[in-house]
Amino acid sequence: MNEIEFPVLNVKMVDIDKVVANDYNPNKVAPPEMQLLKHSIEEDGYTQPIVTYYDKKQDIYIVVDGFHRYRLAKEVFNLKQVPIVTIDKDLENRMASTIRHNRARGTHQIVDMSHIVLILTENGWNEAQISKHLGMELDEIIRLKQITGLKESFSNHVFSKSWDEFEYNLKNREK
Repeated sequence: MNEIEFPVLNVKMVDIDKVVANDYNPNKVAPPEMQLLKHSIEEDGYTQPIVTYYDKKQDIYIVVDGFHRYRLAKEVFNLKQVPIVTIDKDLENRMASTIRHNRARGTHQIVDMSHIVLILTENGWNEAQISKHLGMELDEIIRLKQITGLKESFSNHVFSKSWDEFEYNLKNREK
């Protein structure tokens, strides 16, 4: 087994103009997730450094992982510096590292997410708060609430007036 390295212990701030994107990352982030990443940084700050490779010849740091954090720092937050760590690998291994970082993030399990939504609801969060802080659309929140099967999940939900009209039309049709 290889010895485990800890680049995370060597975080440093560098001028953002010395950081550049790689030209091979296949990862794309949809606008809702990009908005959530922006919100996450606004709420929590930069909790993860950008993983880079230092190119000595050009005196630049090439992004291996964290491109979207880098992009927000540069294009949205107009930061002058960003937190980075470096790994020293050849191009092929940097490419593999990028893919590993992207794929290792995983996905959220639906049942676990539904329990989180239920707990937040039970603790007084409304759907607008859940939507904002978890980056979810209203229909996703409702589906997650339905999974729990508990009517308490919907106790504070404001239903559309279309149900009143539907009920009215249903009653009048029976007459």
